[in-house]
Amino acid sequence: MSDLPPLGTPRLFSNPRADHERAYGPSERAILSRAAFDEAMAEIGAWPGYAPTPLRSLPGLARAAGIDRIWYKDEGSRFNLNSFKALGGAYAVLRLLAREVQARVPGVPVTALDLVVGRYGKITRTLTVTTATDGNHGRSVAWGAQVFGCNCVIYVPAKCSEGRQAAIESYDARVVRVDGTYDDAVRQAASDAAANGWYVVSDTSYTGYMDTPRDVMQGYTVMVEEAISQLPTSERPTHVFIQGGVGALPAAVCGHLWESWGRQRPRLVVVEPHSADCLYRSAVAGRPAKAEGDLDTVMAGLACGEVSLLAWAILERGADDFLTIPDEAAVATMRLLADGKHGGRPIVAGESGVAGIAALLCAAADPEVRLGLGLAPDARVLVFGTEGATDPEVYQSIVGRSPDAVVNG
Repeated sequence: MSDLPPLGTPRLFSNPRADHERAYGPSERAILSRAAFDEAMAEIGAWPGYAPTPLRSLPGLARAAGIDRIWYKDEGSRFNLNSFKALGGAYAVLRLLAREVQARVPGVPVTALDLVVGRYGKITRTLTVTTATDGNHGRSVAWGAQVFGCNCVIYVPAKCSEGRQAAIESYDARVVRVDGTYDDAVRQAASDAAANGWYVVSDTSYTGYMDTPRDVMQGYTVMVEEAISQLPTSERPTHVFIQGGVGALPAAVCGHLWESWGRQRPRLVVVEPHSADCLYRSAVAGRPAKAEGDLDTVMAGLACGEVSLLAWAILERGADDFLTIPDEAAVATMRLLADGKHGGRPIVAGESGVAGIAALLCAAADPEVRLGLGLAPDARVLVFGTEGATDPEVYQSIVGRSPDAVVNG
């Protein structure tokens, strides 16, 4: 590991409640299921511009980490939104609008094409969707609202970058900046939605709000199934390192792999910043717990202080380990991928998108954590690069080059 930059010290908690013998049962399928995945895949796969994102092999980086394989699912080109979030928010907007139209026009099936061409525009133009976001989820919801024909109001925390706000506004959404954290924005969006008769399209669930977050998470499983189908024949990962946030993404990854592969599923490691560690704290407490402090981290998309209840219902026994990392690990990994020194061409990856691979490198460099995670020389690790340069100015300030300069050399 001597040729890798300093990455800082990770913090590991291995989940005593993890149970690889436990079957993926009715309670889990009520949240996420392959049957519901089939429906999501049929819908999203028919959208203009849909194409599986690449699964990149990073053999040089695997050698540097002292393991056999690293596969990197690169979401930087997803629907030109540069993030896996395009699969969740927009799909949930479609599902919500279809339900609302059918409630007003009973007995008539409503398709995505019906909404895109404005067949029910008199109805959808009276509806408003809203959500809180640090950038990517709100951009997906705004895109979905524009495509499927409704109004949109997006709430962002005080530290959301101007570039990410502008990206949301480019889809005709109104953006409200909240003086507080992401969780404050969640509460403000829910409050204003109740007062105005709007519809919340959130990736986090809470008491009394469960249906739409299921749709968001189910949309994410399209990415997971793509990765499964792209793996080399007869090769499976031994480990998956996946970003945390409120838990929606790791729950989607965990649930899909758990139902698909059962006890042969890989070891799932949930990754968070040191300063925004609600999932880590929940694992330690054995119940949903909040992160403390101002949640300040360069990994802005992971700056979440409260756990999604639906996500926790899957992660409580499905996730094997919870790992937190310092900001310098994300920064160093962004630069490392941009340099392309460890296997293949340069990769443009955003601050939150690198968290999984940054955690892997941190763990591999720390003997105690490496042992705790069972990262043997024959380990094969799948990571999800969940975003590209979703704010080019922020990316350049960290990497020292624009995304175009990285790609074009």
